[in-house]
Amino acid sequence: MTLQEISDRFEIMDLLVDYCSAIDAKDLDALDLIFTQDAQIDYSKAGGPIGGLTLIKKFLAENLGDLPRQHMISNYKIQIEGDSAKSRCLCHNPLELPRQGDTLEVVIWGLWYNDKLVRTSKGWRIKEKVSEPCFCWALAGKFKQKIREEF
Repeated sequence: MTLQEISDRFEIMDLLVDYCSAIDAKDLDALDLIFTQDAQIDYSKAGGPIGGLTLIKKFLAENLGDLPRQHMISNYKIQIEGDSAKSRCLCHNPLELPRQGDTLEVVIWGLWYNDKLVRTSKGWRIKEKVSEPCFCWALAGKFKQKIREEF
């Protein structure tokens, strides 16, 4: 691998982490620095829309809510061909759901992110993102105190 290829891979991996961090922080304006202006995003297999960044940001603003979430990505497969690239990475996304009383429910989504990227004058950007769910686990139980309230 050349130094350029190594650099490209690290920049792409950082961009994919930036996407997850923006969603977790509900910083939807940060998505403007992650996607191309003409990007197409497909959340349809997870119950969301297919569309451009404006539609997706509106959907996220209306649906993210205040649920604690934490996207964790791994198993990166990145293929670079000049100024374009394809990426596939695994995402685990646990969500804490509101429940009555002292019961805590956590849903853990497992999905693949399939991305097409392009090199721009401002660095790599995602041109196409397709979410491909592969599993969803729900865990519920009684806890004396929610851990996050301790922090």
